[in-house]
Amino acid sequence: MTLPHDPPSPCAGEEGPPAAAPARPVTPRRRARLLQVLSRRQPDLTLVLANIHDPHNVSAIYRSCDAFGVSRVHLYYTDTPFPALGRKSSASARKWVESERHRDREALFAALRAQGMQVLATSCSPEARPLREWDFLRPTAIILGNEHEGVDETLLAEADGRLYIPMHGMIQSLNVSVAAAVILAEAARQREAAGYYAAPRMDAEELEATLADWLQR
Repeated sequence: MTLPHDPPSPCAGEEGPPAAAPARPVTPRRRARLLQVLSRRQPDLTLVLANIHDPHNVSAIYRSCDAFGVSRVHLYYTDTPFPALGRKSSASARKWVESERHRDREALFAALRAQGMQVLATSCSPEARPLREWDFLRPTAIILGNEHEGVDETLLAEADGRLYIPMHGMIQSLNVSVAAAVILAEAARQREAAGYYAAPRMDAEELEATLADWLQR
């Protein structure tokens, strides 16, 4: 079983999981808190981090994923090593957000398609549509590229659509971690209005299994 704080296989440059903390008593209050968080997780909403090399950005993206109920991120690192994340800045969020590593485009899209995901990619191309025009009630994966080159053309070509965040200032780009938070906030806005956070999205068996796993940490 893949632990949420680690990709399925070691990533070059990564420090590895933080040292285990002393066992913490599981009180009824803590169990209720974990169950509350799990009940709001959105298993059909995810991000794909495509060769994002800055560790501060990657850490911030994990924190946003946890905040908006994203339970898993997909790591697509083909020409860039996964960054070494500082334990203090990343350990907390990565403990609760799973990571799935893909070494080629075919494996990435096969995994996403198997879950019935619409795959969107961030882009400033003429074909891109504004963020709020997309339906995030559908199972959705959003591909984010690094700030210098954006999403690779081979990924763009296979995505179902391209999105951009409308901006009204002189600067027409956002830090990738900020962009991730803005996109997830819009997805969460749509899903909250539709009641997606009001009841568990996992089936009962998966919810109990994940809760048991979380209680051991």
